[in-house]
Parts: sequence; structure tokens; C-alpha cells
Amino acid sequence: MHPANDAQSAETPMAALGRRLAASPDWHAHPASEAVATLAGSQQGLAEAEAARRLAAFGPNQLPAKPGRHPALRFLLQFHNALIYFLLVAAIGATLLGHLVDAAVIFAVVTVNAIVGFVQEGKAENALNAIRRMVSAHSQVLRDGQRRAIDVAGLVPGDIVMLEAGDRVPADLRLLRSRSLRIDEAMLTGESVAVDKGEAPVATVAMLGDRTCMAYSGTLVVMGQGTGVVVATGAATEIGRIGTLIEQAEDLSTPLLRQINRFGRTFTWVTAGVAAALMAFAVLVRGFDWVDALMAVVALAVGAVPEGLPAVITITLAIGVQRMALRKAVVRRLPAVETLGATSVICSDKTGTLTLNEMLARRVVIPGHDIRAGGTGYVPSGPLEVEAGDDDINSVAAAAAILRCAILCNDAEINRREEEWLVTGDPMEGALVVLGMKAGFDFRHVRHEWPRLDEVPFDAQHRYMATLHRGLAGEKFVFVKGAPERLLAMCGGQIGHGERQVLDHSHWEAQVSRAAAEGERVLGFAMMIAADSVSDLQSLRLDGNLTFLGIVGFIDPPRPEAIAAVAECHSAGIAVKMITGDHAMTAAAIARQLGLADNPEVATGADIDGVADSDLPALAARTSVFARTSPEHKLRIVRALQSNGAVVGMTGDGVNDAPALKQADIGIAMGRKGTEAAKEASNMVLLDDNFASIVAAVREGRTVYDNIRKVIAWTLPTNGGEVIAVIAAILFGFTMPMTAAQILWINLVTSVTLGLVLAFEPAEPGIMRRRPRRPDAPLLSRFLVWRLALVSFLFMGGVLSVFFFALARGEGVEVARTMVVNVIVVMEIFYLFNVRYLHTTSFSLTGILGTRSVLVAVGIVTAGQIAFTYLPFMNWAFATAPLGVADAALVIALGILLLVVLEIEKVVTRRWRLFGEEIN
Repeated sequence: MHPANDAQSAETPMAALGRRLAASPDWHAHPASEAVATLAGSQQGLAEAEAARRLAAFGPNQLPAKPGRHPALRFLLQFHNALIYFLLVAAIGATLLGHLVDAAVIFAVVTVNAIVGFVQEGKAENALNAIRRMVSAHSQVLRDGQRRAIDVAGLVPGDIVMLEAGDRVPADLRLLRSRSLRIDEAMLTGESVAVDKGEAPVATVAMLGDRTCMAYSGTLVVMGQGTGVVVATGAATEIGRIGTLIEQAEDLSTPLLRQINRFGRTFTWVTAGVAAALMAFAVLVRGFDWVDALMAVVALAVGAVPEGLPAVITITLAIGVQRMALRKAVVRRLPAVETLGATSVICSDKTGTLTLNEMLARRVVIPGHDIRAGGTGYVPSGPLEVEAGDDDINSVAAAAAILRCAILCNDAEINRREEEWLVTGDPMEGALVVLGMKAGFDFRHVRHEWPRLDEVPFDAQHRYMATLHRGLAGEKFVFVKGAPERLLAMCGGQIGHGERQVLDHSHWEAQVSRAAAEGERVLGFAMMIAADSVSDLQSLRLDGNLTFLGIVGFIDPPRPEAIAAVAECHSAGIAVKMITGDHAMTAAAIARQLGLADNPEVATGADIDGVADSDLPALAARTSVFARTSPEHKLRIVRALQSNGAVVGMTGDGVNDAPALKQADIGIAMGRKGTEAAKEASNMVLLDDNFASIVAAVREGRTVYDNIRKVIAWTLPTNGGEVIAVIAAILFGFTMPMTAAQILWINLVTSVTLGLVLAFEPAEPGIMRRRPRRPDAPLLSRFLVWRLALVSFLFMGGVLSVFFFALARGEGVEVARTMVVNVIVVMEIFYLFNVRYLHTTSFSLTGILGTRSVLVAVGIVTAGQIAFTYLPFMNWAFATAPLGVADAALVIALGILLLVVLEIEKVVTRRWRLFGEEIN
């Protein structure tokens, strides 16, 4: 016997079944009976013994929990940052030199940062657990030919599962039988309308939303009944594959964190190198005692290290979080605040994000009339407007027949709960009830006057719903609604001007095509008069005997505020791209209404599948609308955009959005209609599900980044002036103008006051008219480097001027150093007023007066300096001496001079555009 045949014959039944499952057949493309045969099952269900063997072989039907890092490791990793290492070394050095208070402050700052990061990161690990909670607890199955309820975890491939309205599908099923089965798959596909299901196979290339013979784990049965065979469980299901994609999505660092890390590494090496070189120079060249040289280097390090900077950045981000919360945007990860300011592309899900996720019947077409319905959502108010040339009254009156049919051939109801109108039943049927109410019909009264005698529920096979009613005079009527092409085939005429006419097929086909081109879903309506003897619909022949009444077009309308938000995104240089599971034509129509583009380029999931990863970035950049997309497609699109250097924001509400939400630089989930999986995978949650809130959050993000730049632009040069003065003293061998303790006093009293108030600064004018900053832009731009050098040397000039002025006047070193400390603090105060406006002049009413926070901080610092200068205890602790009125006036004059010089510099650099767009 052939060896291969020997191996195959030796294969166990479980191994053979596993091989067939691993082959991942296209279950939707094959007949149901073939699926049962492939799974070696039976329509009477598996035997309990066989189910037990399969459970042991394939494992429970549950998603595996993602193993998280040990909490201790996660906490320690928060310290893995070059600047943090440098701060820790500085803290240890301060401890060894007896500066215990300063060491404690540095340790506290580092620890607070670590705790914040630890807490936020812990929340991120709940994404997969949120998906696991979406699967039902129990399911109805056939075992040994008997129906029984079992735990969902016990389902195995080959099980026969029964579904009813209200059930959550427990595993991926190939449907064997269905009756009026309709399933809400929005969590997987993003499609706002429940999908009609049947048994017939579909094309192999059919996208997820078009596989009408499949029921997927986690989706919700909203109508009818069905039976299916389990074809995938646990991680092998579609929702399980999404969980795998979430694991594969990269945890991206934000632009700010990347910049801080680069800055920290550079700063650490430069400072360490300069300190070592200066100590060697002091000992070997200047002949300093090594202890004195070490103390000088410590003074240098204390002056150089911006120990308050990480804390102020964290506080600035936290203030941004609070401001965004007031705008209904809850930030789950602190650095995400700043990332919003760098966002250059927003990829938005359509349903429920850009649209209301509420079906609106907006077009009624009857012979001779085209009526448009206004209003929003399910609110039963709004105008019924007709095309030019139509008689308004006659048009609406002529539509009475189709509106009555829409109300009677309908199971939905509309009810008001407080300020909100809610639909009970199918959303499209609810929209029809609302349409009738806009025309003046009381749907409950109409249904009472026209009692229902019989019905044929909607079914995917015959594609229509029919109801039998008794009319006002006792006659009997049949009302039918369904797919327009199906009803047109069943009609022998149409109603026009109150009489039966010849059916104009071409006219109605054109009307359906026009509505579809505008993104509408279309239903057709028809009726017939039945004989008095008819008691049920089974005895009637509908084909060829119906009279066509017209069509109704539905749309999930764009949010009005989203249109304005998209326009503001464009003005801010942010591209908006729609990524949806909906049909291409519908998505393109919504995109035009939103203003994404006049003629948006559309790519479907099939188009994406046909493009190599290397070519996808170009496609992603030029395309405005991606339709019929799967979770894998969304993930690939986000990665492609990121490969082009874009900072990508991704919005969504479904489980199908979760992998892309996690991969994006800023994931934004909907708070009201969003799934827990989407929220857990995101960085930010919109409490009002409003796309417009994203724009407000972007504004806050840009403000936060501006304020962080202002903190850096204020902190580093002021520290730089101290450092250069110390370096000059070592290089030229003169007395230190400040002691290490005095430098620490300056840093302590100013960083927690003057540096902190910059975190509260409001947005500068025109902030949303700027282009997004480049994600690879360095934290220290050319402009900030210039500012760092200029201000540092100006500070050094002020320090050395007053120091040598005091010594030349015969004052002791204590007075000279006291003047130095005061001139540094005063210059920092005036420099604060200059740096509050990086993009405009500070010589304005708000610039000169400052905010309340600025004035309070200046008051605190002033009080501290008065105590530092005049209190005997402070004179003893810091080796200082009181100053006279003339010395104090000189110090203030130098601060004013600094402000004037820097305002002139600001005008020159802007007028001559010395730094391009960096200061615009």
C-alpha cells in the first residue's frame, strides 16, 4: 500500500476532523448538507460521547485570556526611560551630598509618574476580556436527538444549535434552516440594518456582511428562528480572530513620549559628558581639590537637570484630560491627550459615528410624485416636501395609500420615553411608522381600524412581507412590502391618479437606481383587494395580481454637527477617511453629504485584498471611503497610513473596530453605543458618540502640546543660564556666583509655581488653522534651540553683570549672590509673560495682565523671594543678605529689559520667517 494511504488510513477520526477544520473551508459557499457531512455530524445532533471527545480535542468554546505581565514588572517598566534614570542618579547624588529634601522631591516626582502609567496601562489589558463577555452563557442544542440547554463553553464543531429572537449567537454557524431570521451584525460589520438570513450558499468571494447563510458568534438575533451547525468555536470564530488581531496590534508610543525619550537620552549623555569634562578640567588644569571640583559639578548637575519637567508635563496632560471631559471626551491614557494635537488623519467608522445609526425614511416615490421627508432620527416631526411643480396637498394625499400600507404591513412601534423617541422592532419598520406620523397618521388608530387577519412574515427566500386586513367597509385588502425588484415581478399594474395603470417597469427601475446612487436602501410597496371569502394568505395567489404603490428610500442620516466637524478638520489640515462595512454606493453618498470630498474615491475590501502591502499606503492616502471592510482591512489601512508618517486617529463602536482602535495612534470609541471591547481597546471614549467632540478634543490636544512646548521653552533656558554661569566660573576660575543650595532654591520655588501655571494657558488664536505638526518633529525644534541658546546667554549676562557689579562696588559675596538669585527669579517672571504667547506678541491686554493663575504664581514667588532675601533664618540657611532699594530696582529693571529684548526678537523671527512654520 502507498505510504501516504497508510498514513491516512491510520489517521484517527478526531485528527481527520481537525485536518478538515484546519483547511478552513468556505462554509458560506457550500450547501448546508455538505457542511454537516464535512463535520461528520448529523441534523439530529451529536451523541454526548462524541461531543465529549470533540471537546477534549478542540477545547472549550471560549476566547483565551491574554496572559498579562506581572504587576510588579509592569510597575518597574514605568521607570525604563533615560530621563527618569538621570533623575534617579541625580536624586541618589543629592542624597549622598546631604540634600535630602531635594532628593525626596525628585523621588516623589518619579514615583507619581510611574503610578499614573501603571494604572493606565492596567486598564488597557481588559480589551480581550471585554470581548469574551460578549458571548452568551447558555445555548439550545440537539444532543442525541433531544433539545437541551448547555453551557456555551461546551459547544463543539458539528453541534446543531437553535436560535430565537433575543439570542446571542454562541458560535460561528452554517445555517441549516431559517424562518424570518434576522441578525444584527453591526458589531462585526458596522452595518446599521439587521441582515436577513437564509440557507442558500453565496459566492466564495462574498464579504462578511454578505454571507447571509452564516451566523457569527456574538451577533444578536433580532427576529425569527433558525437552526445551524457549529463550524467554528473559541479562537477560530470571527470574533476570536478579532481578538487575535487585537493581540497583534502594536502598542504604539505617542509622539510626545518618543520625543521625550529622545530628548532624555540626548540630554543625559550631553550633561554627563560636560560634567565629566569640567571636573577633569577643574582638577587637572585649574588645580581644584577634587572635592571642590565635585561640588562644582554637583552644582552644575543640579542646575541642569529639569527635575520638575516630567511632573509639569504630567500635570499639563492631566489638565487637558479634565478640559476634554467637559467636552464629553474621556481620555483613558494620559499621553493620548497630546497625541490628538498631532493627529493628521482620522479614520472614522460610519454607522453611529458620522451618522445617527437611526434609519430615516426620507423619500417616497409614487406615480407622478416624488416626496422628500425632513426631520432627524425617529422624532415624528418634519416637513414632507415635494419636487418643484408638484401640488403639495395632492402629492401627500396621493401618498396616503402607500403610507397606510407601510403602517399596516409592519410590526414596529414608536414610543416616547422622556425626551427620546424609541423604536420597538425593526429599525426600517420603525422609520416607516415615523414617516406615517409625519403625514398625520396615528399608527395605533390605523391598525385598530384595519385589523390584521393573517400575515406572511418576511423571509430571505421570498423577500417580502404580506398582511391581510379588513377595511373600514368590511372589504379585505392585502398589503405587501419587500425588495422592489421582487414586488415589481409580482405586480400587474400600478396606482396612478387614483386609478390602476399599466406598470412602468423601466421607470421604477430608474427610480430605484437613483435612490441607491444617493445611498438609500429601498423598499417597494404593493396591495390587492381580496374576496370576502378569503380568510388567510395561503389561499391567495399574489404573483401577477398585486398593484404597485411605489417605493420608499431609507438612509442612516449624517449627524448635522459631523458635517461642520469634518469641515473644521479640513481647515486644520486633518484628513478624514470613512471606513465602513456598508456598501460602497451608500458609503460614497454619505461621504458626499458629509463633505469628505466632492467626488470621493471609494475602495472596497476586495480592492484592498488585491493590493500588496507595499502598494497599500498609496491607495490609503488617496482614498476617502473604504467600504465592505473587515477587521483585517481596517487594521491594514491604519498601518498603511502610519507607514506614510501619518498620526492616525481611529473612531469606532463595534468589536470589528477594536483591532484598528488599538493599532491607531489614538483610538476613539463611542461611549453610548460602543461595545465594551471597543472602549477597552481605545485611548479615548466619546460620551455623546459625537464626531464633533473629536474636533473639540483635537483643539485641546493642540493646546496641551503648545503648553508643553511653553513649559520646555521656559524651563530649559532658565536652567541653562544657571549652568552657563557655573561653567564660566569653572573655566575662568572666579568665585561661584551661586551655591548648589541657592540653585536648588531657585528651581524649587519657580518650577512648582511659574512653570506649572503654563499648564493652564488657554488656546492661542488660530490654533485650528495650523497644519498638524510632523510626528517626527524633534521636541526641541530649531526655534526652541535658538530660544534655549539666546535666553540662556541673556540669563548668564544678567547673572554675571549683577554679580561682578556687586563685587566691584565692594559688596560681600553674600550680597552679590543674593542679587544673582533675585535677578534670575525676576527674569524668569518676565520671561514667563513672554513665553505665554509663542505665536503672537505678549504686548496685549491679556498678555501683560496674565491669567488669574499667572498672577497667583507671581505673587507666591514674590513672597518667597522677599522671605529669601530679608528673613534672618533664610539668610542663615542660604548664606544670603538683605538688599537695598536701589539693588532691588536694578534687578527689576533687568527683568523688564529681558522682556523687551525677547519681544523684539519674536517680531524679527516672525517677520523674517527665520524658522519657517515652527512659530506660525
